[in-house]
Amino acid sequence: MEKILLLAIFFLRLFVTEAAVSVGGGVGIGVGGGAAGGGGGVWVGGGINTGPSTPSAGAPQVSNLNAAYTALQAWKSAITDDPNGIVKTWVGSNVCSYKGVFCADSQDFTGSSTGTVVAAIDLNHANLQGILVKQLSLLTDLSLLHLNSNRFSGTVPESFKEFTYLTELDLSNNRFSGPFPITTLYIPNLKYLDLRFNSFSGPIPEDLFNKQQLDAIFLNNNQFDSELPQNLGNSPASVINLANNKFTGNIPFSLGYIGSRVREILFLNNQLTGCIPEGVGLWSDLQVLDVSSNSLMGHLPDSISCLSEIEVLNLANNKLSGELPDLVCELKTIMNLTLASNFFSGFSQDCDKLSFRNVGFDFSFNCIPGKEMQRPQPDCSMIPGGGLSCLRIPAKPLVCGVLGIGAHEQTTNPTP
Repeated sequence: MEKILLLAIFFLRLFVTEAAVSVGGGVGIGVGGGAAGGGGGVWVGGGINTGPSTPSAGAPQVSNLNAAYTALQAWKSAITDDPNGIVKTWVGSNVCSYKGVFCADSQDFTGSSTGTVVAAIDLNHANLQGILVKQLSLLTDLSLLHLNSNRFSGTVPESFKEFTYLTELDLSNNRFSGPFPITTLYIPNLKYLDLRFNSFSGPIPEDLFNKQQLDAIFLNNNQFDSELPQNLGNSPASVINLANNKFTGNIPFSLGYIGSRVREILFLNNQLTGCIPEGVGLWSDLQVLDVSSNSLMGHLPDSISCLSEIEVLNLANNKLSGELPDLVCELKTIMNLTLASNFFSGFSQDCDKLSFRNVGFDFSFNCIPGKEMQRPQPDCSMIPGGGLSCLRIPAKPLVCGVLGIGAHEQTTNPTP
């Protein structure tokens, strides 16, 4: 008989609606206050619940928790340093009394109770040292696994693909290494994947951006070093953070044309080259776009003026040139516009009015005549990528939303 975990259903329904994930923040979702009883709850980006979580229906049913006991004891034996004494509480068969472990009641499709299960583990900021063990997959009802800010190392066990109900996996701020953990792509209900601040390396798989359930992807501050997959625009995620890696090549031209609902996308501090694609202007919900500290060249697409919800637009420390599209400084939601350390040659008079709107506007170290803190003239006579042509879709006057699926652009170097 198929088991339906009430807690997992709650999270699935919540994430089907618009997820409230922000860069550097977390989702305010509590676990343990209702079905699990006891004190406190689990939060993305939160810490360890200092009180034990016990099931609301009395003592745990041993038949449902034997496997959990086996899994947690195997993991305990693989933890080599526990300065806060967290796993020292992992004694005895009542796993629901272990610090950082949260239980809930589960039911089958008829509504009949099938007993108590381990539904969440939150060991954020525990400073544990050790590895992950394959036996963790015995926690078949796990919905949340939060291990932020520890010293776990090694790789992610292949057995993690057996986490049928897992919706949030946070392995950030650890010492994991090796290639992208492919096993995470086989977790069927995963909504939130956080691998930032580790030492993962190599390429990232195209299938990551075909995974239709994922709403938040954090891969920043690793050692990934491939070109960006051309299907990146397929992702339904609202947050994609690829900052502070070693990605090379162009920003995929597909971005924007697939109807992505991305709200925040960060490419900063990589080794990207070429043009900013025309399709970025089709991200009608985009609030944060940061492509700073790369080697992007050429003129900006006029379509960037169509980012009607944009709040932060950071283009600093590239090799961009030409004039800023006229309508960018008229965007009503803009709060911070950074053009510093490029080769821009001008912008409209509306940009001079941004300070009156309390908008941060940094255009230093460009090539704008009559403005202070610009590049020396000799630098401006040798614009990098002067032979680079970003072929754009003609739209004069610009009509936002007219660029559709099937539109395309190219980056070429004209024959001398």
